[in-house]
Amino acid sequence: MSVDHYENFPVASILMPKRLRKPVAAIYHFARAADDIADEGELSNKERLRQLDDFRDELHHIAAGETPLMPLFQHLANELKQHALPMQPMHDLLDAFSQDVVKKRYANYDELLDYCRRSANPVGNLLLHLYEEATPVNLAYSDAICTSLQLINFWQDVAKDIAIARIYLPQDEMTRFGVSEEQIVQGRCDDAWRALMKFQIKRARELMLYGKPLGTILTGRIGLEMRMIIQGGLRILDKIEAADYDVFNKRPVLRPFDWVIMLAKSAPL
Repeated sequence: MSVDHYENFPVASILMPKRLRKPVAAIYHFARAADDIADEGELSNKERLRQLDDFRDELHHIAAGETPLMPLFQHLANELKQHALPMQPMHDLLDAFSQDVVKKRYANYDELLDYCRRSANPVGNLLLHLYEEATPVNLAYSDAICTSLQLINFWQDVAKDIAIARIYLPQDEMTRFGVSEEQIVQGRCDDAWRALMKFQIKRARELMLYGKPLGTILTGRIGLEMRMIIQGGLRILDKIEAADYDVFNKRPVLRPFDWVIMLAKSAPL
């Protein structure tokens, strides 16, 4: 379900049909490169935003039928054209990465959902277009799955995010449950923290289960890939609960045996 730090993108999976591996890889390398600009190294915020604007210029070149300057975008342009993929999801991803540079807190859940709409949902949108399954119903299910995956990634990475001064937990909900930023910095898992995380896990699971029918709508290896992604997300939620919500000291990850369980639960009905 994950590749390095861009964790919601199933790249080069053995389940991915061979004909789709090149376009998926091209999209992934675009997203990974933009994510690195937003997060990695010692660049100033101004320089990060400038480089992301350069990526936007390359997308505009593609849309205008012009040859992009960077090899990354030349490969991407070929795949976008060959598979008639929409451009808007690419712009949405860049907007989300730019937001990560300057926005470190989220006042409420609606703000967080808006971020997920641009940081995670475009991935599912593009994959459904590649599968030629981008119906309104399928897109709605995909959005729920991708948003859930993004939230799950946030909840397993609370400690990692606070190390770079980011908190994705909605501030109004932190206040409601009596959890402070200082507590997150300290990595203190008490009853207030457990109650807050229990609430977040329940909501992420409900979103994933809402989108779960997509795993049976899609058929063949693509359907199995989707069911494995869904089960992977649910498995991480189970692990957070099993750790009594102490993600500070017990970051949940998928082990080899988890993949066996996920595969068993992904069998077609």
